[in-house]
Amino acid sequence: MALTSKNSSITEVSEFLLNCFVKSPNLQCWLSLPLSLLFLLAMGANGILLTTIRLEPSLHEPMYYLLSLLSLLDIVLCLTVIPKVLLIFWFDLKSISFTACFLQMYVMNCFLAMESCTFLVMAYDRYVAICHPLRYPSIITDRFVIKAVIFIVARNALITLLVPILSARLHYCHSNVIENCICANLSVSKLSSDDITVNRLLQFAGGWTVLGSDLILIFLSYSLILRAVLRLKAKGAAAKALSTCGSHFILILFFSTILLVFVLTHVAKKIVSPDVPILLNVLHHVIPAALNPIVYGVRTQEIKQGILKLLHKGL
Repeated sequence: MALTSKNSSITEVSEFLLNCFVKSPNLQCWLSLPLSLLFLLAMGANGILLTTIRLEPSLHEPMYYLLSLLSLLDIVLCLTVIPKVLLIFWFDLKSISFTACFLQMYVMNCFLAMESCTFLVMAYDRYVAICHPLRYPSIITDRFVIKAVIFIVARNALITLLVPILSARLHYCHSNVIENCICANLSVSKLSSDDITVNRLLQFAGGWTVLGSDLILIFLSYSLILRAVLRLKAKGAAAKALSTCGSHFILILFFSTILLVFVLTHVAKKIVSPDVPILLNVLHHVIPAALNPIVYGVRTQEIKQGILKLLHKGL
């Protein structure tokens, strides 16, 4: 166990060990293949989507810029979590430095919150497009996207900064073994010899304030959209309006459903295996990332046409 001495009476941890499914070695073996395939799919699909939006002039619109931001966030989240998990599975490289652990903690918290906030901005975009279509070009502009991105980055970078700072200031003197595949806040903090009540409260309050408020506003937007759609009397108008936001709603379901299942299993950890919340936490960083660009690629005609154009140019 790597330790460094600050004085004669206190010996502090300089690195941690991620104890990832060590009680279930067969689970590691079985998980490594689908996890690596999902990782490759997420990287490839998001890379293709970003390239298509970048090179296809017809996709240079606010909605697709927001989708590009979502793909970037997914790529960063995958790269922050999945390669390290696979290194543990394949080569038993469990160690992670003190600095790297808290950096991973910050990136995970910050970018998940950014992703939630991006969904909120995309929901507002759909609300304006359907409920105020004549005003859409004047409201949802490139300047609006720039302001939205600044808001997404600034809000979540600042709000989530306190979590890793407080955790890093704790004293880790007894054990450096994290019972998790990732440096989750509470998994790390409970190793400390200090009182972590503040850390628990901050995690709970921050999570529900940021993610909870975003989800409430998202579903409020879709309630207003649904009400407006039901009032449309022109033949086929309702179906066409719903199809324009169907892809976005599916992505939100991916994000919120896995997150909700993770929260429920964590609450019911006395009933379910302790490996289940850990597994869901890992999957939450790769499954939405792999499925998001596929859903948009399949359901959005403009993106499909853009990808086909790129393929024809490449050939």
